[in-house]
Amino acid sequence: MLVVTDLSVSPWPNERAVITIGAYDGVHRGHRAVIAQVQARAAELGARSVVVTFDRHPASVIRPDAAPRLLTNPAQKLELLADTGVDATVVVPFSPEQARETPVDFVERVIVNALRTQAVIVGSDFHFGHMRQGNITLLREMGERHDFTCEPVVLVPRADGVDEPISSTAIRRALAGGEIETATRLLGRALEVRGTVVTGDQRGRTIGFATANVEIPNGMCLPSDGVYAGLYRRPDGSEHACAINLGRRPTFYVNAEHSLLEAHLLDFAGDLYGEDAAVTFVAFLRSEKQFAGIDELKTQLKLDVEHARVAVQTYKQQ
Repeated sequence: MLVVTDLSVSPWPNERAVITIGAYDGVHRGHRAVIAQVQARAAELGARSVVVTFDRHPASVIRPDAAPRLLTNPAQKLELLADTGVDATVVVPFSPEQARETPVDFVERVIVNALRTQAVIVGSDFHFGHMRQGNITLLREMGERHDFTCEPVVLVPRADGVDEPISSTAIRRALAGGEIETATRLLGRALEVRGTVVTGDQRGRTIGFATANVEIPNGMCLPSDGVYAGLYRRPDGSEHACAINLGRRPTFYVNAEHSLLEAHLLDFAGDLYGEDAAVTFVAFLRSEKQFAGIDELKTQLKLDVEHARVAVQTYKQQ
């Protein structure tokens, strides 16, 4: 997949493009359905299939205090977009200046001049540009002048009894409620978060359950506190089943400032400090709780490990 960051010249001066535009956080099932339509239309027209997205979530610039937590970091998003088979992803820097760009200017600069667009495929509720003033009507009007069509699509419904389309917002809501299976179904895959293994209080190894304390960057979306079964991927690509504790460790701390992600790798012994880690949440096992003492905690941790082992095996067989 071609990744385009410079729009000062057209990346394909002798070709046209079929594009879709959006934050594409999560690259979930709904996103992939739209991209599939882009690819099908591009094949009909003999054009490039293109996703236009941004280097950060627009809300982080427009309303930073209310910006959503992200389901994917920039690298993950590009990897997931590449997996769709789309020809190119255009990454537009989203700055305060970009936020003030009028819809007309955006269309002329990006859609017409840079990408030589033949068709725009977006959701029927799509809005863009300064104050979200751009919409389907504007795109159609400008398309008539600049030789491109605007083809709105119906967003993919959840199909689980909830009357709303699949969306990043719905996935974040499911994660906040501890509904990891729902989030997995809407994403079309299990949630993966990435971070670096840092030194913790090393209490786990003293009770026979050493953990990798994975520091997740601020602004990333995590499930609600609890114990989960998961997969832990190291930089060399090796993958290990793990039991994940995400929480504030109430057995040891009365008022911890924030939740920590601790992963106990099953059947593993080794030094992980300083490594980059990718942790996938496979299944919810139980809520976090305070134990009366170390022995009670150790008994529960043994159960957590066995439950995690079974859950990961089941996940891999699906």
